[in-house]
Amino acid sequence: MALTDEAMDKIKAMIVAGELAPGSRLPREDVLAGQLGLSRSSLREAVRALTAMRILVARQGDGTYVSSLEPHLLLETLSFAADVSQGRTALQLLQVRRFLESQATGLAAAVLQPQDLKELRDILDRCRSAATVDEFVAHDIAFHLRIVEAVANPVLSMLLQVLSTRTQRVRIVRGSRTRDALDSAHRDHEEILRALQARDALLAASAATVHITAVEQWLATSLSDAPLPPVDC
Repeated sequence: MALTDEAMDKIKAMIVAGELAPGSRLPREDVLAGQLGLSRSSLREAVRALTAMRILVARQGDGTYVSSLEPHLLLETLSFAADVSQGRTALQLLQVRRFLESQATGLAAAVLQPQDLKELRDILDRCRSAATVDEFVAHDIAFHLRIVEAVANPVLSMLLQVLSTRTQRVRIVRGSRTRDALDSAHRDHEEILRALQARDALLAASAATVHITAVEQWLATSLSDAPLPPVDC
């Protein structure tokens, strides 16, 4: 095991054991290095890595602290994996998204208020009039996120954002036959909204499943072709 990895594991072990609570300040570098039996350089590298992972947070002129460790905060660091996903990895992420988002959409059917449904209608109207793929994707993300937010579980909302990022969605739409992909998505969105307006949880979950499955099927048939083209975002 690399010395930096060992140092990271030791700091994480202190957090798990409760020796370093969320929001607490890390001891001075020389003290913590001696306590963990590490060199100061190894400790410094570990702290930098854990800061990038949002486990630690550096405060200018005040030291390094353990973050709040809220799950949705830690999940943000995983979004890069979805951004760069290709082929089967992208397909696997879509499959997990389908499992979670279909159930969340079903749950939302029971809790969305009239104002929420109006907001969803407005989003779809803007989505329909989108002039570019990037604009369409922005409204597409807003539509699905607004539905999931109704479930009032920030961890679920963040996880679904991670599973299907803006970059990934733009890449998939541009990699498919764009006009057909957009027309199909518009139809699926309308089906989802109709089910939500009817407060039919089963139909809403099914409509969301069909919507995401269509993207899965396209991606699955494309695995033997060239990788999806990169996108400038």
